[in-house]
Amino acid sequence: MSAQPPTDQPDVSAPTSDGFVRGLSQFIGGPLGSHAVRPDARPGRFWTAPRLVLALTCLVLALSWVQKSPCMDGNWQKNVQYTRYCYTDVLALYYAEGLNEGKVPYVDHPVEYPVVTGYFMGALGLPVHWYGKDHPDINQGSWFYNANALVLSLLAVATAAIILALRRRRPWDAAIFALSPILLLTATINWDFLAIGMAALGLWLWVKRKPVWAGIFLGLGAAAKLWPLFILGPILILALRTGRLRPFVSSFLATGVTWAVVNFPVFYWYHESWLRFFRLNSERPIDWGTFWYIGRYLDGKWASGNAGDQGPFQWLSNNIPTLNYVSYALFGLACLGILVLGMLAPRRPRLSQLVFLVVAAFLIFSKVWSQQYVLWLLPLIVLARPKWGAVIAWSIAEVGYLAAFYAELIGAGGKTVIPEGTFVLASTARIVTVGLMFVLVAREVWRPELDVVRQSYDGIDPEAGPLDGPEAPWVTRFRRAFGFGPSQEAPTPQASSAPALTEPEHDRVG
Repeated sequence: MSAQPPTDQPDVSAPTSDGFVRGLSQFIGGPLGSHAVRPDARPGRFWTAPRLVLALTCLVLALSWVQKSPCMDGNWQKNVQYTRYCYTDVLALYYAEGLNEGKVPYVDHPVEYPVVTGYFMGALGLPVHWYGKDHPDINQGSWFYNANALVLSLLAVATAAIILALRRRRPWDAAIFALSPILLLTATINWDFLAIGMAALGLWLWVKRKPVWAGIFLGLGAAAKLWPLFILGPILILALRTGRLRPFVSSFLATGVTWAVVNFPVFYWYHESWLRFFRLNSERPIDWGTFWYIGRYLDGKWASGNAGDQGPFQWLSNNIPTLNYVSYALFGLACLGILVLGMLAPRRPRLSQLVFLVVAAFLIFSKVWSQQYVLWLLPLIVLARPKWGAVIAWSIAEVGYLAAFYAELIGAGGKTVIPEGTFVLASTARIVTVGLMFVLVAREVWRPELDVVRQSYDGIDPEAGPLDGPEAPWVTRFRRAFGFGPSQEAPTPQASSAPALTEPEHDRVG
């Protein structure tokens, strides 16, 4: 239960509440003055902050569709998909996965993705194929891409709406998501917004104190891309700090049951097709632009790569099973460090902070970092640390990496565009900026007084959900055992004087 009474009209942060944006505002006269009338405060005004953010999201997604239009006919001549930055797996895999021939995913062709993504591909691809057989004048690939782009864009808008719902006092934070060049360039490269939308809905349901429903949507998200499973780890850390494990157990079981139910038909009847995703990820070598790719490049500067003259990264590149174990071990150590941070922090961390740290650590140490994986971090950093400066630096690095990556793909076809070292430099910039955001988020976990979200909510955690309230007594003993003082968690009023958790208060907290 919150220690603060509910308010009828919560204060809404202005766009210039962020220091970086406040500095930029000097070009248009400076930030809002003390007597300015906020748009949200004008009675009957239609363009409130949330509606503006949603409109901006729709505009950027419409521009994304235009940006991908040179590739929609599938006639990818002269590397147009790379020179125009319009490559998309959605269109390419319509043909590669046999959907253009009416092949049913998993039944007739072993799809390389988890089952919810495969179901979705079939649900849109097969009707397009059947319609195209009777209407040979249509471009089936274009129709398939447009249908997917529409659904994925709706999920992106829904994600923006959930960010707004989780930040009622800070609606302008969602503009970081809405205006991101990352969203513009990568929203429909692959089907990642299936998992992102489900994970975002799961987080919202958790905050709304519905752990079972949260687990159901996390399970659906994990059945589209596995990373939403990582959210359960941070929930466990917060459950341990409060001593209330029941909400975590409810979400954990709901996630596992949901994942098992949606996987069962393919697992049981088409087991080999179901294994395709897991085998592919186990067998994949070092991918472009990863930490391991950079290390292998540096190894090549002082070792030939031949037997007996290999650096450690070159050796791992030739021994994929060992590479897998090392990658998992580094990610596991990072998770252990996040666990220690979460348990020793002066105040219970916010859920989005811990989730961002886990997902960022996974990407940094993963042997595969596909170009669209950047979308996983975008809504999480908005919730974890909504400050424009570091996000802009990261966005520039990501766009630079995408340009260098496409240049490398053109070079792979025999036409050198940039030196290999330039691509490695762009890859390093991406990893360094993600690492920088990791450090900044971890710093605000350790020093919660720097957390602007807590400041806007009077020190209250707006993401606590069913774990709102005092911490377990053992947390103080645990911190003291490591030489730290008692937890700084705000005390909870006595039951006799605490206000009832009314719906307005619940909305304010959530």
